[in-house]
Formats: sequence, structure tokens, C-alpha cells
Amino acid sequence: MWDRNKVTVLINRINLFWGTKWNAQPACFDESTLRSNSDRNPDFLIGCVDTRVARSVIEQSVMKRSSHVAYWLDLGNNASSGQFVLAQPLNGRNRPNAKRLRTVTEPYPEVADAAAGEDPVPSCSAIEALERQEPFINQTLAVSALALLARPFRYGRLIQHGGFFNAGTGQMTALPVDPDLWRRIRKAT
Repeated sequence: MWDRNKVTVLINRINLFWGTKWNAQPACFDESTLRSNSDRNPDFLIGCVDTRVARSVIEQSVMKRSSHVAYWLDLGNNASSGQFVLAQPLNGRNRPNAKRLRTVTEPYPEVADAAAGEDPVPSCSAIEALERQEPFINQTLAVSALALLARPFRYGRLIQHGGFFNAGTGQMTALPVDPDLWRRIRKAT
């Protein structure tokens, strides 16, 4: 079995199915990535990260006023659960709007709280992850994210903009496009 970067696999599948020519740039993302990238303001940024620190760095970069990233698709997991969330980060391109798709960090700030520490799980690409991570957790999240991305291409709209999967219970919970729900979740945290 090949060890392939999740972003490269996602982009290749999107390009093959939809005939697009999207470009995957698998790299360690830091504060300077968008400034140094030849495409400083990509329409889509897909982050497949396993740490709060990495997610925090992406969040800070795409939420800057100088950023013009239109959509951020966040995929992340721990040993037996994970999420995929398509969002429109509040930045120079996406202005405050009740219908703006919220980032995973807006209703759930703990997923990017570097001070909270990291889960004691090896990276999903590490060999030891095969023993400590539920089988197919990465594939489940990747395929679910692809199915989500297909919705606006096929139907021009979304009724959910992500979901949460728990391999232990076998449950997938949708994150609906619902500004009232976003407010309630944020108030509860």
C-alpha cells in the first residue's frame, strides 16, 4: 500500500472526476506559506492536519484581513474520530454575513487551541499509526469530504458544510448550514 499525502489524493480524485485542473501543494504550512506561494490567494485551501498547532497556524493565516482565501476545507482526526468542515474564513474576501460558512474553529475553538496540548496519537502517515489508529479513518473522512465538495458542483448549494465521524460508534453527524445552530454552539462553549 502506498503512503500518499491526503491533499494530493483528494485533488487528484477531484480533477479526475470533475475535469478540473486544481493544484495540490503538499507542504508544511506556516505563517509565510500564503505570502510565498505563487498563488497567494487560492480559492480553496484544503488542510489535512492532525494537530491543534497546525490547525491554529492555518486558521490564523486564512482569517487575516490580507488573506483572500475563499474556502478552507479542514480535515482532521485522532485515533478513532475526526471531522471535515468546508468554510468561508472571515477575511479580506469573505465579509461578515449570517450565511457565511463558519470555520471549524469558530464553533469549536478547542480544535485549534495549541495550549490544550495534543492527543497522544502519532501522525496518520506514521507507521505506528497503523496499530494505534482505527482502520480507514482517513479514507472515511477523505471520501466524505469529496462527497461534500460534489454538492455545490452538482446542485449549486449546500445543506450541510461538514460532518463528524466516530469510528467507535460508527456514527456520522452532519454539520448543517444553520446560522442559529452556529450561534448556539458558540454560546455553549
